[in-house]
Amino acid sequence: MNKTVLLILRIAIAIILIQTLRFKFTGHPDSIYIFSQVGLEPNGRIGIGVLELISAILIVIPRTIWIGAGLTMGIIGGAIVMHLTKLGIDINGDGGVLFYTAIITFIMSAIVLWSVRKTIPFWPKTL
Repeated sequence: MNKTVLLILRIAIAIILIQTLRFKFTGHPDSIYIFSQVGLEPNGRIGIGVLELISAILIVIPRTIWIGAGLTMGIIGGAIVMHLTKLGIDINGDGGVLFYTAIITFIMSAIVLWSVRKTIPFWPKTL
């Protein structure tokens, strides 16, 4: 994959992750509502926020791109599952923006992870 496109994807993922942190860390009512619905308020809200911050940092550092992308996929994968099982697509009349943003972030992270797979220390060199 083109290095510029990969860099743009990494920055976009980091921006998405970081922009959601203000809602989690300030205790925005929507964030509290979401995490209450899934039984993770307040520790899960703060803990997931910290993990998202770590993911955002790791995905922009060249040596740790694969860790950041993998961690992002895990976190966002969990969010997608929660949307599909407990929360629903539309939360508090957002029209599904949170859900669709999660889908897009997951796909971008998968693309980034696949693109840097050969930098993963335990990845087979023949694939």
